[in-house]
Amino acid sequence: MTAVTHSTLFPQVPDSADAVLDGLDPEQRAVATALSGPVCVLAGAGTGKTRAITHRIAYGVRSGILQPASVLAVTFTNRAAGEMRGRLRQLGAGGVQARTFHSAALRQLQYFWPKAVGGDMPRLLERKAQLVAEAATRCRVRLDRNELRDVTAEIEWAKVTQTVPDDYPALVTKSGREAPRDPAETALLYGTYEQLKRDRGVIDFEDVLLLTVGILQDRADIADTVRRQYQHFVVDEYQDVSPLQQRLLDLWLGDRDTLCVVGDASQTIYSFTGATPDHLLNFRTRHPHATVVKLVRDYRSTPQVVHLANGLLAQARGRAAEHRLELISQRPAGPHPHYAEYADEPTEAEGTARRVRDLIDSGVPASEIAVLYRINAQSEVYEQALADAGVPYQMRGAERFFERPEVREAGLLLRGAARAGGHADPRLADADDVPSQVRAVLGGVGWTPQPPAGSGAVRDRWESLAALVRLAEDYVRAHPGATLADLVTELDERAGAQHAPTVEGVTLASLHAAKGLEWDAVFLVGLTDGMLPITYARTDEQIEEERRLLYVGVTRARTHLTLSWALSRTPGGRPSRRPTRFLDGLRPGTAAVLRHGTAPRPAQGGVERGTAPRQRATVRCRVCGRSLTDAGEIKLMRCEDCPSDLDEALYERLRDWRAEQARRQGQPAFCVFTDKTLMAIAEAVPGTEADLARIPGVGGRKLDRYGADVLALCAGREPEQEPEETSHDASEDSPEK
Repeated sequence: MTAVTHSTLFPQVPDSADAVLDGLDPEQRAVATALSGPVCVLAGAGTGKTRAITHRIAYGVRSGILQPASVLAVTFTNRAAGEMRGRLRQLGAGGVQARTFHSAALRQLQYFWPKAVGGDMPRLLERKAQLVAEAATRCRVRLDRNELRDVTAEIEWAKVTQTVPDDYPALVTKSGREAPRDPAETALLYGTYEQLKRDRGVIDFEDVLLLTVGILQDRADIADTVRRQYQHFVVDEYQDVSPLQQRLLDLWLGDRDTLCVVGDASQTIYSFTGATPDHLLNFRTRHPHATVVKLVRDYRSTPQVVHLANGLLAQARGRAAEHRLELISQRPAGPHPHYAEYADEPTEAEGTARRVRDLIDSGVPASEIAVLYRINAQSEVYEQALADAGVPYQMRGAERFFERPEVREAGLLLRGAARAGGHADPRLADADDVPSQVRAVLGGVGWTPQPPAGSGAVRDRWESLAALVRLAEDYVRAHPGATLADLVTELDERAGAQHAPTVEGVTLASLHAAKGLEWDAVFLVGLTDGMLPITYARTDEQIEEERRLLYVGVTRARTHLTLSWALSRTPGGRPSRRPTRFLDGLRPGTAAVLRHGTAPRPAQGGVERGTAPRQRATVRCRVCGRSLTDAGEIKLMRCEDCPSDLDEALYERLRDWRAEQARRQGQPAFCVFTDKTLMAIAEAVPGTEADLARIPGVGGRKLDRYGADVLALCAGREPEQEPEETSHDASEDSPEK
């Protein structure tokens, strides 16, 4: 499954470079047009970061500033790389390389190995767990399945931090890392695993990066070849880079600074893999003249969802929190987040399934609903509950869409039918258009107009085929004259880009696996202390990463958000659990936890070009306490959606008075006071000059000129009449945006 957007499935390719910029907001446009020097994009959840950087690449290519083959865009998952390739293709920049770090490194390693080392490159080990288990047997260490997974993860962490087996115990002590086993024993297993690899002539995925780094360090001629090929780099999710990936990036760059990075320190949730936001947070230090653009306009979530997300981060501490971005929703208001408490886990799952069923019955597609949990072991009870409720579901993390057997088979059949043509293939005799041709072909391998009952493999197969039918229907709507051969070409291109269609079915996924995705409705389940934060999160930084994990979960929701927990694990159990501490002060009926110090000031949106950010006092909502960033909200001293105590009669008297002042001065009304300033006055009803002066928008000159009149109106009196003026006095205030 790919992240779903509400844009046209098959948009028209922009007809010019300037057309690539259409529809971008000012900050996104600043990203797209910043094509020289180092660029750092700090992008909050839902602010269109992928849109900004893909339009940046496409604008550079379409305007002739960037050559497609000279651009390398890297990210962290095959899904994200596939989505980026798909978007670039739709923008007319299909020749750009968009790959994961591992994919880009493997491609270079395969190409340069004969020249740098000689002979054939060692075989790539797809999964290392089996070899780690063999290493444990040689060392006479017994590992169960969970322990094997933990040791494998520790080996991966050691390698991406460029730590050899002998140095692993000392690094664990120095870094304060909570090792799952005795570090000396893990070092022994790590060393034995490495020896087994050498004996078998195989390498793992971390070796791909290490060996590529080694070749580029040792062979200046090969490094020069790579640098001549790739001259411009874009790195997505930069908060997730490991020290090893950063080293590879530095070698790709050489002494150049043609680098654009994008990330959000508040979405750093993979530190257990070696990821660190330090490279993102230190970018300005390494590149003092960098252009920094902050994206804070949230186009994904409603103000109610964004309000909760901002509240979570407002309680955060640590270096990442110091650079948090406070989101500003750009969407209409929606329902408030729903909080649900259950007696036990099966009841929680059943209640969740009922609410999912209700949403589907109300018109929300199943593919636009997700149930997210902290660990994969929590999924079983939700699988059962959804199946009992007759709700189709899919597990996030399953095999890629285009690699599913039924999809591969369907592709072969459609390709054969396209070659044969309608007259030669009897299945297409009565099919008048492309969608009906697709339905006719896929009808022979399991597609039916109505889905099969229940869940399981038969339903999964039908969902895959149904996704291809819907894709055909959408494709023909966008390309009325298309043929079956055109559709097959489109499918081939999508398979190459891993740009999968949407499969109907509720998504079940861990919070980690949900990163980068979004749905109309999200259920965050199992939110108890001990699960989130997880029991083994003990240090302050580990606790803060758990908070960020919940933040990621909240920001996956566009409109509907439900947060739930169970007081016991099993029916009849002792109700000893408590809801996650992260919701204290945010869910109804709870008070905020008082902590030492003040919360760090959130970063504002906008563009900074090679200068340190200007400090600005934080203005907080006088109703809910949230820090305010919108100019209009700052004038009102409250959030737009917070309750207002506006004196409407006073507001109307102020508007009439302002109109008369504007007429007498020959100026627009806003040059006297803006609407928001008048609303703030009518809400505060100041009684003294000092009270009036505290209202944003009332400067010293305006206080001297209009203060007596405004205070008279607030007191219920009529202001004294003044003689007509003929002079024109410029306003201190700018128009409302």
